[in-house]
Amino acid sequence: MKMYFYLPTRIYSERDCVKKHGTEWAALGKKALIVTGKSSASNGSLSDVTEVLKEHEVPYYIFDETEPNPSVEMVMRVRDIGIQEQVDFVIGIGGGSPMDAAKAIALMIANKDRGADFLYQKEEAAALPVVEVPTTCGTGSEATPYAILTRHDVQIKASLPHKIYPKYALADGKYLLGMRRDIIVNTAVDALGHFIESYINANATDFSRMLCEYGMGIWSSVKNVLIGAEITAEECDTLMFASTLAGMAIAHTGTALPHGLSYYLTYEKGIPHGKAVGYFLPGYLALSGPLIRKKVLSLAGFPDIQYFTAFIHRLLGPMEADEELVTKAVRGMMSNAGKLKNVPYPVTEAMLYQICGMAY
Repeated sequence: MKMYFYLPTRIYSERDCVKKHGTEWAALGKKALIVTGKSSASNGSLSDVTEVLKEHEVPYYIFDETEPNPSVEMVMRVRDIGIQEQVDFVIGIGGGSPMDAAKAIALMIANKDRGADFLYQKEEAAALPVVEVPTTCGTGSEATPYAILTRHDVQIKASLPHKIYPKYALADGKYLLGMRRDIIVNTAVDALGHFIESYINANATDFSRMLCEYGMGIWSSVKNVLIGAEITAEECDTLMFASTLAGMAIAHTGTALPHGLSYYLTYEKGIPHGKAVGYFLPGYLALSGPLIRKKVLSLAGFPDIQYFTAFIHRLLGPMEADEELVTKAVRGMMSNAGKLKNVPYPVTEAMLYQICGMAY
């Protein structure tokens, strides 16, 4: 038996948790920087957060122009705003983009004398306290230490080497109500990718797989609503809960090949992250051993790999990448030691092409 478990984030997953636990998280500092996008104003998450801050007389500054797949340059620009505003904690509201950006910004405000290159230096450093309020059902960033930014200098998305665990994660499924279906579908597929890549992982332990096994059962219970049925409030709660569990799982293992390959599609073609990850899940599962593949498929509610592949294709459509881009992704992955070490078997170029659905 192998056990490792560390998660210093206080997680609340329930209806109205932002307000119910406001006394706790609002006490993190004297002035907050809110990092978010435009959607938080319409789904109620921003008003919930600001009402708590006003109630506890904590001033705040709102940055609501977080770009999709936030860049290093944006992080540094908002870092400067945070320093000027003299904030001492950061709140990320939204999907993976605002939540990841919030972590990176919190790091750089706390290390205000360092330049942008510090983001990708392997050096232990403190960050300002971070609160995360997810409004999509896939990233799981509220429960992980990871932050992924777009690096235009090397033309790829890349995870920071710094581990920045949020102090609080406040996951409320009501923020999914009224969300565009494609966003729900893409982010839910991302959550499934987290479960699969965490389960089939060199770093997997009995505890991380416990999260995956329970979480995939939760995810499976609502997977059919992704096909086209109207999504109820209860199903929104379930999707959000599954996403947080998936984040907890990858916090202990990291992600593997589907995520690594997806970054090329997102950077080069602007394909949403979860959708890009989903393209590679059938191939990654197909290359795993028959026993573990059967186990994962059963946990996620699929009878066989053919059914799973058809389900993913129905949700996402055909992969939007030509041979040139796939070749770039494959070559990039072969030099990505961080992702390769997470795979529990030796990886070859031929295998990567197979995962991409192309001949070697």
